[in-house]
Amino acid sequence: MAKQEQVQAEVTDVAGEWRRFLVRHYKHPLGELQREFPHSRSLYINYRTILPNNLANAVLESPGKVIEDIRDALVQHKTIDEKDRDRVNIRFTNLLVKTPIREIRADQMNKFLTVEGILRKTTEVRPRIVEAALRCTACGKITTISQSYGKFQEPEFCPSCEKKARMDLVASRSRFTDSQKLRIQESPEGLRGGEQPQTMDVDVTDDLTGRVAPGDRVVINGILRTIQRVSAGVKGTLFDIYLECNSIEISEKEFEEVSISEEDEKTITSLSKDTQLLRKIIRSIAPTIYGNEDVKEAVALQLFGGIPKEMPDGSHLRGDIHMLLVGDPGIAKSQILRYVVTLSPRGIYTSGKSSTAAGLTATAVKDEFGDGRWTLEAGALVLADMGIAAVDEMDKMRTEDRSALHEAMEQQSISVAKAGITATLRCRCALLGAANPKLGRFDAYTPISEQINMPAALLSRFDLIFVMQDQPDPKLDEAIAEHILKTHRVGELIVQHSKKPIPGVDDEFIKQQLAPVTPDIPPTLMRKYVAFAKRTCYPILSDEAKDALESYYLKLRGLADANKPVPITARQIEALVRLGEASARIRLSNTIEAADAERVIHIVDACLRQVAYDAESGSFDIDKLVTGVPKSQRDIIRSIKEVIRDLGGESREARVDQVLEIVTGQGFAKEKIEQMIKMLLREGEAIEPRSGIIKLIGY
Repeated sequence: MAKQEQVQAEVTDVAGEWRRFLVRHYKHPLGELQREFPHSRSLYINYRTILPNNLANAVLESPGKVIEDIRDALVQHKTIDEKDRDRVNIRFTNLLVKTPIREIRADQMNKFLTVEGILRKTTEVRPRIVEAALRCTACGKITTISQSYGKFQEPEFCPSCEKKARMDLVASRSRFTDSQKLRIQESPEGLRGGEQPQTMDVDVTDDLTGRVAPGDRVVINGILRTIQRVSAGVKGTLFDIYLECNSIEISEKEFEEVSISEEDEKTITSLSKDTQLLRKIIRSIAPTIYGNEDVKEAVALQLFGGIPKEMPDGSHLRGDIHMLLVGDPGIAKSQILRYVVTLSPRGIYTSGKSSTAAGLTATAVKDEFGDGRWTLEAGALVLADMGIAAVDEMDKMRTEDRSALHEAMEQQSISVAKAGITATLRCRCALLGAANPKLGRFDAYTPISEQINMPAALLSRFDLIFVMQDQPDPKLDEAIAEHILKTHRVGELIVQHSKKPIPGVDDEFIKQQLAPVTPDIPPTLMRKYVAFAKRTCYPILSDEAKDALESYYLKLRGLADANKPVPITARQIEALVRLGEASARIRLSNTIEAADAERVIHIVDACLRQVAYDAESGSFDIDKLVTGVPKSQRDIIRSIKEVIRDLGGESREARVDQVLEIVTGQGFAKEKIEQMIKMLLREGEAIEPRSGIIKLIGY
């Protein structure tokens, strides 16, 4: 009897200790809970405030008991009534140690854990029974049975009359709570190359439900629970684990995953003052690929990115730079893409041929995870939020899959309306795409939109489009051949030396041989540098840079008049600003200077000359890129249609030789007119009812 009293005294003492702790540290939250219960029924406790106390270890080792003790403490303090004690949620946040999902083991069962990652799937919020009121059909008495996660519990015999009668659920007397299932996946930046990210199911209840969406980066604190596997009614020895969620912290910080020590910070600051910094960064991007320095410079700017801006009217201006590499086969586009993903603090690589719209954006799936209900699953662009999504073979994608990219690129969100689920997911990522020309090799005399199997509306969303041509050049070819052979030779040397040591070959010799393909800035430091710049540097346009960008824009706009093509649109000046911000960020500067403006003008000008220069009119024509049809071509088509209408009247048909004669008289070349007539016939805008006769279709 005395021993029992002693145990009771200890338990009471623990509850008393918690009461004293809460009164000392959480007086205001306790008052708020007392006033607003049951609308607000969660008490949040910061784990770090418990730390000096001996209660901290108990939270991790026996969380279930601790939660009950705190509820007792709240009843003692008269914050809540005894009848409401089970309705109060005790939630712990800000724990010290995060456990990787792949390192969870059996000895952590029923312990308090913190896991971090990306939400892959979420189910709808649905009520779940926690206390079932069951009425016996024999005696009519009501029995209350507490329910846990999983199978519905009901007694075989009525506790009152002890008969084996049917028990009916009385829903009005039962207690329900909101419930939702989540699936969390390891963050891609924490994985070693080629590893499959592991997932874990999370059971969320009450006021935590409906707070998060697929693609959110979250830290989930909870108790590790197990559920026995049952196959065809037979209980197995294997158990599945899930996390009983205690609290969710949405991780909004951009690159917190990349930990930067004070020593790293000193290295980054000293590196930012290096006069040869940009040259070093360019040499650190895919060093095994020879040349392509203009592309590597643009990739460096894309890695650092511009500043996303939220305007007072609620509109969002993107800061991410989208870039497309179009080029001949074998020019190392895919290699650049793969390397960029390793440098970006958060990057995902996918190939267009094997990606569907659902895989890129988001999909609604019906599977066992949601107990047969529809669940939302995040795709590659959502998982690359705040990073870079590299999409290879973009020209091989199906048209309906490619259309999913329009909203993702400009609005940086993905709207889903599938299977009764309507949601908007964020995908604030820069897109780096690669595509091959339709006919295998790039033709400088054919409009880019005819050569790439991509709609003009999508092409116009890229800030930079680089055409990478493989043209024979004796000097360049010799340098590339030498670089590739040297790279392979040193690779062979390393392998042979590791298997069977070669006399005279030591680490210093190998380092010397590897010098041409060794990045000036190691990839780990580069990732930290990019993360640090994006986390701390927010440059502003100087007056000189603003004037330089404005004068370039107005100079190109000034090339246009009523009869000349439109050389540049407002989208290009936005691209100039974003690139200027990225250029200043590389130096960790808070000001965009005239030198930054000149650098980005040079890059954008080079891109426009490749993709938007109309050789016939001798000037830039952004329509050639945006619509795929240069203004000169549109003028011929309009003249041909007008002549056919004038000659044909109501029938809208005319003889081809007459059309040629009249349109040639307007100053257009005969070959061009014939080419445009063939195009109208090919695209179904006109037909040839009889030989030598052309008839317009539609308006």
